[in-house]
Amino acid sequence: MPPRGVPDPDGAPAEGGRIPAPSRGGAFAAAFADEEEPEGYTPTQRDLPVINRGDTLQVPVAAEPAPAPAADDPEGLGPLYVVGDVHGYLDELLAALGEQGLIDTEGDWAAGNTRLWFLGDFTDRGPDGIGVIDLVMRLSAQAAAAGGYCKALMGNHELLLIGAKRFGDTPVNSGAGTATFQAAWLLNGGQKTDMDRLQDHHLQWMSRLDAMEEEDGHLLLHSDTTAYLDFGSSIEEVNDTVREALTRNDADECWDLFRKFTKRFAFRDDSGAGAVRELLGTYGGVRVVHGHSPIPYLLGEVGSEDGEDSAGPTVEGPHVYAEGLAIAMDGGVTMAGKLLVRRLPLRG
Repeated sequence: MPPRGVPDPDGAPAEGGRIPAPSRGGAFAAAFADEEEPEGYTPTQRDLPVINRGDTLQVPVAAEPAPAPAADDPEGLGPLYVVGDVHGYLDELLAALGEQGLIDTEGDWAAGNTRLWFLGDFTDRGPDGIGVIDLVMRLSAQAAAAGGYCKALMGNHELLLIGAKRFGDTPVNSGAGTATFQAAWLLNGGQKTDMDRLQDHHLQWMSRLDAMEEEDGHLLLHSDTTAYLDFGSSIEEVNDTVREALTRNDADECWDLFRKFTKRFAFRDDSGAGAVRELLGTYGGVRVVHGHSPIPYLLGEVGSEDGEDSAGPTVEGPHVYAEGLAIAMDGGVTMAGKLLVRRLPLRG
């Protein structure tokens, strides 16, 4: 269990545990005029360990064909893969997809009728968030033409980027002071190059993303939170609620969505399995698969009670926890971890 004093990489307190806020000043002071930060929101600490991957070499990976669907599958569905948080690291994403045989050396779909789900958070912190979105959109079209599909879920950073573009410095009702999407986006790794390249079709695509889906008994969602229960009692109702809220284009309503999507850590600790069971009992499935909270934080491998960082994150693969009911897929690519692409169900 990560210590309560670990700085939060996405600007939200743990559910059931408070993460100390960073010192006030600079951009934070411009974002929040009152003495207390908005309820349910804590901006990213300045010293969050984020590495510069500008000198990373992209190595072409020979693609292997994706496994064929089971012969007794009456619907002809291909194998199921999921991708954790990408955060703008396009080269790492291309390499990880290539290693799994999902794309060829040209970056095109090579997986036939495979089903591929991205769990959200395509932008911010890394160098090429718009390039990541362009790739996912292109793969979606190519996969559909090949008889498979490539789909994506809404993450809190999609909501943050949408809000920053739509509302900028418009004050929002945070519950404990004044906040703006623009300041929150900058504090949480917003990249000027992404904003400069952001176009209407990117915004439309992000605004239509589902919040959750169920595949082969896996309840797929971005955030390890029970806040989804606030949006409806079925998967369809949750997805409709989120899309309709974005359609209304109300800054305060969008901020509330963002605030709820940033909540985390609901599935760890002694009550974690119960929280997962509540979601599964409401929406179906036998296991939750999520991104959002980096595995090093879930394992307590980053930070300590006195704020000193450990030697660094070590991520070998997805983290299964909460009595085996939850799978964490955010490998912590922004902190020298790993961008995870894995087939479900997990083997071995």
